[in-house]
Amino acid sequence: MSALHLLDDPMFTRGRRLLGLLVLLLLAPVALAHKPSDSYLTLQTTAGEIRGQWDIALRDIDHAIGLDDNQDGAITWGELRAHQNDIAAYTLARLELSADGQLCPTRAVQHLVDEHTDGGYAVLRFAATCPDIAGAIHTLSVNYRLFFDLDPQHRGLLKIEYAGETRSVILSAGAPLQRIELSAPSALRQFVDYAAHGVWHIGIGIDHLLFLISLLLPAVLLRVDRAWTGAEHFRDALWEVFKVVTAFTVAHSITLSLAALEVVQLPSRWVESAIAASVILAALNNLLVIAGPSRWLFAFAFGLIHGFGFASVLADLGLPRDSLLLALVAFNVGVELGQMAVVAVFLPLAWSMRRQWIYRRGVLAGGSWLVIAIASVWLVERIFEMKLLA
Repeated sequence: MSALHLLDDPMFTRGRRLLGLLVLLLLAPVALAHKPSDSYLTLQTTAGEIRGQWDIALRDIDHAIGLDDNQDGAITWGELRAHQNDIAAYTLARLELSADGQLCPTRAVQHLVDEHTDGGYAVLRFAATCPDIAGAIHTLSVNYRLFFDLDPQHRGLLKIEYAGETRSVILSAGAPLQRIELSAPSALRQFVDYAAHGVWHIGIGIDHLLFLISLLLPAVLLRVDRAWTGAEHFRDALWEVFKVVTAFTVAHSITLSLAALEVVQLPSRWVESAIAASVILAALNNLLVIAGPSRWLFAFAFGLIHGFGFASVLADLGLPRDSLLLALVAFNVGVELGQMAVVAVFLPLAWSMRRQWIYRRGVLAGGSWLVIAIASVWLVERIFEMKLLA
C-alpha cells in the first residue's frame, strides 16, 4: 500500500486520532509543570465581625501587579513591603463579604510573608465589620474574583471557622459566589465537601497523575524476550490496572491518615522531593523494567510517600475536629474517584493501540523520557529550593 493510500485508510486515521487523545492524556499534566494557581483564604466569624487571613502566591501577585522592581527574578522583602498597599488594594477589591445579607467592608490589618511547598506567599490579614449585626452571623456570602481574569483555572481554597466548626469550600471561576449557612453541617454535607476536595486535588495534582499514568502505561503490554508486545486478553490488562491503582490507594491512605492525625510528620520539602523522585523512577521502570510484573509493589512503596503530599492539602483545608474520620474517608473516596476517572479515559485508548509500534515507541518510551525530564526539573527545584522553569 502506498503512503498516500495509507493516509486515507480509515484504520490509520482512527489510530492517529486515538494516539492524539492518548498522548494528550499522558502529556497534559506535563504542560502544567508547576502547581496550579491557588490561594488559601481563612475566615473566622465573631459577633458582627469577620477576621481573615489570605495566603496568595507571590508569583501570582507579581504577574498581576508587578513586584520585582529591579527585574532580577527574585522578590525581596523590601520590594514586597513597598507594594503592601498595592497588594491590599488589588486583592481586597476582588473579595466581597456579606453577613446575613449585609455587605461587610474589608480593611487590611497586617502584612506577612510565608513559605509554602511551592514557593513564597504573601500573607494578608484583614478584618470586615458588619455594623448592623450585633450577634452571631448566621449566613456568610463570599464573592471571590481574584485572578480569574488572568487565569481561569485559579482556585481559592476557603476555610471558615465558626462556633468550633470548620467548613471548607472551593472557589472557582465557575462558582465565584458561595453562600454558606453557619450552622452545624450534616454528615452528608461534610462527606460531599471533602470528597469533592479529593477529586479536585487529583485533577490538579500533576506529580501524582504522572506517577500513576507512568505505572499504567505498560498495563496493556507484555514483556516477551526483552521486548514489549500487546497483551492478549483485556481482563489481564484490567487486573494489572486494578492492582496498581489499589496498591497506590491503600498506601497513600495509610500515610495520609497518619499525617492528618499527627502521628507522623515529615518536612514538606523532602516529601515533595521524594514525590518527584518517585515519578522519575516510575517512568524509568518503563525503559529499564526494574519492577517488571511487580509494579503494584512499586505503586504501594511510593504511594506511602504520596500520602504525605495529600496530607498537606488537608492541612491547608482544615479538618473538622468532631468528624475527623468522616473527612478522611471522604477525601480518600474523592481521590479514588479522580483516579478512576483517569483510568476510564486511559485504559480503552491504550488497549485499542497496544499492538501499534507508535504506542510502544512513541507513547511508552517517548512519553517516559519526557516525564523523566520534567520530574528531574521538579526534583532539582524542590531539593535546592530554586526555580528552573518560569
